[in-house]
Amino acid sequence: MAQFFTVHPEQPQPRLMHQAAEIMRRGGLVAFPTDSAYALGGHTGDAGLLDRIRRIRNVDERHHFTLLCRDLSEIGTYARVDNAQYRLLKATTPGPYTFILEATKELPRRLLHPKRKTIGLRVPEHPVVAALLEALGEPILSSTLILPGDDLPMTDAEDIRDRLSKVVDLVIDSGGCPGDPTSVIDLSSGSPELVRAGRGDLSPFGLDAG
Repeated sequence: MAQFFTVHPEQPQPRLMHQAAEIMRRGGLVAFPTDSAYALGGHTGDAGLLDRIRRIRNVDERHHFTLLCRDLSEIGTYARVDNAQYRLLKATTPGPYTFILEATKELPRRLLHPKRKTIGLRVPEHPVVAALLEALGEPILSSTLILPGDDLPMTDAEDIRDRLSKVVDLVIDSGGCPGDPTSVIDLSSGSPELVRAGRGDLSPFGLDAG
């Protein structure tokens, strides 16, 4: 059965954040709130984590996983970013965007899209995720928590505990999430391409939701 932490939405308790980070380091799968919806995530170096998330979400190896990063400099460690991309990222992070970028050799191949060798990266604007990333000291490998058959991501911690308590190790509750997914912007080919319109203003990328 999953553990359940109730934390303050603006000033999450450091003790609980360090406990959550330690659960991740030991290979635990955690459901946690973000500035869009709840996500599933854990330690990037855990080989079994991908399979656990794929089973819960019923997605295959072509599914883009996302690295949640503390800041822009951390993104630069794991993705190739040119000057124009850097300016876009600087103007829009932290925020509700996921960026598809060409990965560097710092990332294991198993984390990448099998054909394109790309990875999703984002810097979320949420105090709980920021505290969790700080406690962990490295990016979190994550995927939006959308269950098979659902159209929208999960936003309520009690609901997540009811439905997933046997397949995750920890649920972090800090209240509800907006419920809208992030906007996904593909920057890997040079000019920005809209993959999914969600939260976040698209005008900095010269895009609109159509």
